[in-house]
Amino acid sequence: MAILEVHDLEVYYGVIRALKGISFEVNEGEIVTLIGANGAGKTTTMQSVVGLIPKKSGSVIFDGNDITKTPCHKIVHLGMTQVPEGRRIFQELSVYDNLLMGAYSMKDQSGFKNDLEAIYTRFPRLAERKNQIAGTLSGGEQQMLAMGRAIMSHPKLLMLDEPSMGLSPLLVDQVFEIIKDINKDGTTILLVEQNAGKSLAISDRAYVLENGSIVLSGTGSELASSEMVRKAYLGG
Repeated sequence: MAILEVHDLEVYYGVIRALKGISFEVNEGEIVTLIGANGAGKTTTMQSVVGLIPKKSGSVIFDGNDITKTPCHKIVHLGMTQVPEGRRIFQELSVYDNLLMGAYSMKDQSGFKNDLEAIYTRFPRLAERKNQIAGTLSGGEQQMLAMGRAIMSHPKLLMLDEPSMGLSPLLVDQVFEIIKDINKDGTTILLVEQNAGKSLAISDRAYVLENGSIVLSGTGSELASSEMVRKAYLGG
């Protein structure tokens, strides 16, 4: 069953047609990846789905609700959360306060302490640094904080935009393992990622974006073995 359905989505930046009528879906429990070069439209897709940028036409259905014109803050309450490119943590707040902000949309705050302990268990480094100002964390720690903050809202769909950007190879491996664990715990994942090899390896399905259009789709293993994908995104 599809938890997210995107139909004929068009987005313009001025007179530039950034998304050219793309359609895709994410089924409940899946990890689905959008891959493509810089400027292909991956981040634009994410931002238009969550309501951060306006859509020219098309529709977005989330968990059976038409959210095409729903404001971003209301989409979060429906169960869709994004970890944006560049992490966008609250730099001047502590690790704890960032996680507290992640739980703001929860109507029932009684389970906050348990949720917080679960985050600290998943990300032990955050527990060690819970009183530290977030802007002083390393890049990998900030990425973990951004993911932890998003998980605090108990999303049905977690959208991750370039989570491995700027991280060392060791931390990249850790981030992808964390993504798999979050998915195993029951959260559906939509992933935008330039590291095509890593993302396809953990994905149930994937779509290739080029110049604002979807040009190829299939299972993660199918795209990983595609000659076109290998030449364009996997180094041969």
